[in-house]
Amino acid sequence: MRLSAPLVRALGEMGYEAPTPIQQQIIQPMLDGKDVVAQAQTGTGKTAGFGIPIAELVDGQQSHVQAVVLVPTRELAVQVTEELHRISKYRGLRVTAVYGGKPIKGQIDELARGTQVVVGTPGRVIDHLERRTLRIDRVRLAVIDEADQMLDIGFFPDIRRILRSTPKQRQTALFGATMPMAIRRLIGSYFNDPLLVRVGSEEEVPVSKVRQMYCEVASRDKQEVLLELLDSWGAGQTLIFRRTQMGIDRLVPALKRRGHSVRGIHGGMKQQERDEAMQAFRSGELRILIATNVASRGIDIPTMERVVNYDIPENMEEYIHRIGRTARIGRSGMAMTFVAEWDLEIFDAIVERVGAENLQHYETPIYKPANR
Repeated sequence: MRLSAPLVRALGEMGYEAPTPIQQQIIQPMLDGKDVVAQAQTGTGKTAGFGIPIAELVDGQQSHVQAVVLVPTRELAVQVTEELHRISKYRGLRVTAVYGGKPIKGQIDELARGTQVVVGTPGRVIDHLERRTLRIDRVRLAVIDEADQMLDIGFFPDIRRILRSTPKQRQTALFGATMPMAIRRLIGSYFNDPLLVRVGSEEEVPVSKVRQMYCEVASRDKQEVLLELLDSWGAGQTLIFRRTQMGIDRLVPALKRRGHSVRGIHGGMKQQERDEAMQAFRSGELRILIATNVASRGIDIPTMERVVNYDIPENMEEYIHRIGRTARIGRSGMAMTFVAEWDLEIFDAIVERVGAENLQHYETPIYKPANR
């Protein structure tokens, strides 16, 4: 790829050697100024896929905002910002994250000092536009990441408003795991003859390197089985999914009492608490993180080895999202799903889509005949 020496140096330090399939298909077209629409699951390397063109196309000598990246959650805003910082390390770019849950004054001050790239949630971006602390009328490149999740959350009116505030001749890129009709209408309205890229099929589970397992366990025994699993796994990081905030608040202290390094993350927590938990997990200081679906949207930790569906996902899309938190960028990983007495209908749907041959049964010692 025709990349500048500063970018090649930064990518080398990040351990990048060869592009992933999505990076192969989108980086050069984006460098050439082409609009791009890419259907790809998380874990395929799409952040670097649009981050590399941003780092090359944005001019570090100009202090105005030249690129804006829209993401659905605070955690994803932080993650994308950190990735862009690393990619553009030797290009002299300033990248600013703007999102709710944190005092706006610090973001205002950072924007006032001049920044070339803004990564933010749509609501906070509009807040800054209304305060006139952010101008995007000279943006060259707009990126919409996790578009289908933005649609689910209800961000599309905000996204349209933001795009209307940018120049019509801008370059635009959109990424999503699925492409519902509402996203296709958005593309028709705001994109100029985009290159359409699909990595994997919408119908296939995109995490072929995940070892998928399940355990039939009564609701009352889940905690005991989880502790047994954590003890047997030893080192390595584990992400545990619970359906509710209350469920997280109950499980975290139970695991702490057994000596585990664990924290929870959910929408009911203060932003500082969420940031601290995420930072501890990313750094490897924290071994276990327990999260709800929404809070997990920004979790992209390539070295994470295991996912546990303590509460079964409510649908197939949720299942794919959860198990896709492991086995990132070609690595292997494992996902364990607890199947309780009321979960059989949902589990049958998962088996039908995934295939029984791709699901391995785990027989826990507490259910062996000798212990009954």
